[in-house]
This record gives sequence, C-alpha cells and structure tokens, in this order.
Amino acid sequence: MNVTLIGASGFVGTRLLDLLKGEDYSLKNIDLLPSHFFNDLTTIGDVRNVEQMKEMLKGSDLVVLLAAQHRDDVTPISLYYDTNVGGMKSTLEAMECNGIKRLVFFSSVAVYGLNKENPNEEHPKDPFNHYGKSKWEAEQVLQEWYKTHQDWNIDIIRPTVIFGERNRGNVYNLLHQISGGKFLMVGSGCNKKSMAYVGNIVAFVKYMIDNVNQGYNVFNYIDKPDFTMNELVGLVEKVLNKKIPKVHFPYWIGMCGGYCFDLLAKLTGKKLSISSVRVKKFCATTEYDATKVQSTDFKAPFSLGEGLSRTLEFEFIKPKTDDVVFKSE
Repeated sequence: MNVTLIGASGFVGTRLLDLLKGEDYSLKNIDLLPSHFFNDLTTIGDVRNVEQMKEMLKGSDLVVLLAAQHRDDVTPISLYYDTNVGGMKSTLEAMECNGIKRLVFFSSVAVYGLNKENPNEEHPKDPFNHYGKSKWEAEQVLQEWYKTHQDWNIDIIRPTVIFGERNRGNVYNLLHQISGGKFLMVGSGCNKKSMAYVGNIVAFVKYMIDNVNQGYNVFNYIDKPDFTMNELVGLVEKVLNKKIPKVHFPYWIGMCGGYCFDLLAKLTGKKLSISSVRVKKFCATTEYDATKVQSTDFKAPFSLGEGLSRTLEFEFIKPKTDDVVFKSE
C-alpha cells in the first residue's frame, strides 16, 4: 500500500512513520519542514497549494492528513483557517484528481469545546478557540464531500491532548513544572484530564489503515481510565521518587495571574508559558468518551500510566542522546 502522510515531520507524524516503516507500506511524507529522522521519506510541500498536492499525491492509495496550525497563539488568526480548512480542500481536490479514495484525518476533541460532560462522537459541537473552530470547519468540508463521494473511505480521529517522549506541549510543561517543584495547583485537583500517549495513538492509526477501510467513520481517541490532576501529581511523585507540594490555589487567583501574563506577553511581544487560556484549560474538566474505540478489537499497547512513566523516564531520568524535540500544545 502506498501511504502518503501530509504534515508528518512533527511529533505524531514522526512516531507514525517510525511505526509504519517496518511494515508492508511504501511511505511518503509531505511537509513544509524537513524531518529530523525521516528526511529520506520527506518531500517539501505546502498543503495549501493544490497544484503541489496534485503532483505529490500521484501513486498514493491512502492519505493521512496531519498538517495543522494548532498552537493557542498563532498569528494571524487566518492561518488556522488557511491551513486547517484550506488544506483540507486542497487535499480532497488533489486526491480526486489522482483517484485516491481513502483518507485518515486528524481532527481534535477541541471541536466539542470546554467543560463538556464526557462527550461522545455525536455530542453537539461547540469549539471555543480558532483551532477547534477550524478543525470543525474542516470536518464539515468532509461531511459535504462524502455526500457526493460515498464510495470513499473517510476516517476521522479526534484525539485528546497527545503527549510522549520529545514532545514540548502542555503535558510536558505540566510534568516539567511538577518535577521541578515549580508547580502551583489551581483548583481542587479533582478535575479529570483525558490524555493520549503518542505510542497508542499511532498504533490506532495503523489499526484504522489496516482494518477500517469502508464508510465515513469518526472516533474519539483517549487512553482510559482518565487521571485527575491529583492522581497525575501522585504518579510523578512515584516515578521520580520525589515529594511534590500539594498547596491548592483558588481558581480566581489563578485566572488573575493568567491575565497578568497575557498583559505581559502583549507588552513584551513574547510568547509566555502561562496565559489565561492555559489556566482555563488546566482547571477545566477535559473528559471525553472513548466507548466507540473500546468497542473495536483495537488494543492499546500501553496503559495511560505506562505512557506517562515512559515519558517521565525519557525526559527526566535517562541521559539524553540528542536534543531533538517537537513543540506543540
């Protein structure tokens, strides 16, 4: 099978290429940036350029669309829609031009919005930021496309926050703060945080490539059971064998601090690791339903605790052999 990945020079794509390369696939990666580990498979290209995509997708049997603008602070805002929605339109046009009828698309649980009660795939969509809004618009493009292309196989994955070795996103920042003793618990710590270990999410993509090859399918991806913030801190304590202070600060104090950092970022023009949006995300219950994935015969290779332990050991215990990291949310 000729599998083309678009946007696979980043964190998830790199791990997916690593998993698939030993299998019976012919692989290609199209990305604006070179790959740290798979440059031999990578061609520089822009998902927004339909003519480039038409040329680069020739000979493909299946496309995995990972390319996205996903940070909280992307400027200008139009980049979210140019890449996440416009890139979808370009990809579909290029696929049709080349007779490709299988697509795996990385969307996000951000389409549901914040503080929803364990939403499943059918839950009303209420994205609160431009990332979530643009991902939902991209899904709506796919819905309309499928109405006239029902012989296609479209598989959509909505992962929760993905973490793992080498990632420099929100989960790593949290683990780093906890491990370094610079962690302030805002709220009770009883809010649950749905997460997905990168080793599991790429295994699920491979499962879909191999087994889910008909129809229009949407799956939330979460490693269950969810951890509360208090349980997460407890795991870090155990793996790193260190005592973590458990002082809790009220939510309103945390938000005031976040707004102060927003102002500081605006005045200095610098992107800071703390903001009101990140405080809001930290205190939100981000628990999502994964019953649909659990009803399949997919078996995640790692538990959530194992994924967190592997990440903690790689980042904070084992000696580093290189300095390659991937920055994301």
